[in-house]
Amino acid sequence: MARHPPPASQSAPLPSSAEPARHRSRSSRASGRVTLSDVAEAVGVSPMTVSRALRGERRVDPALVEKIRATAAQMGYVPDPAARALASQKSAQVLVLVPMLSNTLFVDLIEAVHKELFAAGYHALIGVTHYDRAEEEQLLRTYLPMRPAGLLLTGFDRSPAARALVAASKVPCVHLMELGDGSGTPSVGFSQADAGASITRHLVERGHRRIAFCAGQLDARVMQRATGYRRALQEAGLYDPSLELLWPRPTSMALGAELLDAALRLEPAPDALFFCNDDIAQGALLEALRRGLQVPQRVAITGFNDLPGSDQMVPPLTTIRTPRSHIGTEGARMLLKLIRGEPVDPPSMDLGYELVVRQSS
Repeated sequence: MARHPPPASQSAPLPSSAEPARHRSRSSRASGRVTLSDVAEAVGVSPMTVSRALRGERRVDPALVEKIRATAAQMGYVPDPAARALASQKSAQVLVLVPMLSNTLFVDLIEAVHKELFAAGYHALIGVTHYDRAEEEQLLRTYLPMRPAGLLLTGFDRSPAARALVAASKVPCVHLMELGDGSGTPSVGFSQADAGASITRHLVERGHRRIAFCAGQLDARVMQRATGYRRALQEAGLYDPSLELLWPRPTSMALGAELLDAALRLEPAPDALFFCNDDIAQGALLEALRRGLQVPQRVAITGFNDLPGSDQMVPPLTTIRTPRSHIGTEGARMLLKLIRGEPVDPPSMDLGYELVVRQSS
């Protein structure tokens, strides 16, 4: 490669902000986006030279690199990561799909994922499924053609078409928040069913005999907690299906107040309530406080996930502490190993959970 720009480039002035359009290619005029070819034309070199200069390759003369970078900045050129991935067969993006961002549970997970990926030179591309299989499938159809370096998916509950898309993409993938079925599928999480059984057994051990399960959203992980609840009560000979309040509405503090009211209307009324998530348990505690209902003397209340504020409720909430940040960290580390072609052993990492006993039970 020449050590200096071709003669034509020496007399070519840098484009001013008022006249970048004369250097625009047909494709850039159509899209309104400055392309690599536009920068190359303005400097008077090949697009490959521009690409090498912007990547910092040492084979390009430093003076030319400076000129290319100044021209690119003046023209407002922004690299297209999708085009770069297609050209190089490599990507610095990892697609992360979570059900929602309004729940601290998934915010904590994403923060941990970002920290690990960023340190390794990768960037998280966040998609929100809203617990909707069709929406998740559309996100996969949209982003998989960009050839991300890897996938981090929440759980295993998805449509057959979505599973086929993931399999056909050959993109390294790790499932979060749940454990695999022993088939070798990479996953990092804990047993939702075991955690549900654990907090139910705690209520049984405290002497409660009519324990209701109060749930919203009814996603796969909530129903796994319900499975654990049933198992623990069946073992104790206390299971009563009429004590399951399964409402498909999204969880919220307001829903917790409504579920408390519905539970107390049951005949006979339950003496303990296991809420599927802390936000509805917090709402139930606030409603109990408004009613002057003594907790746990009149009714015990427990939650799940140990969300912020649960330890500040009146009384403080008994719950299951889930390792969402640890799951994000270990899930990202496992994915980075898969991207590098390194073995992952074991493929399913169980990080466990913690029963946090406070005054509400």
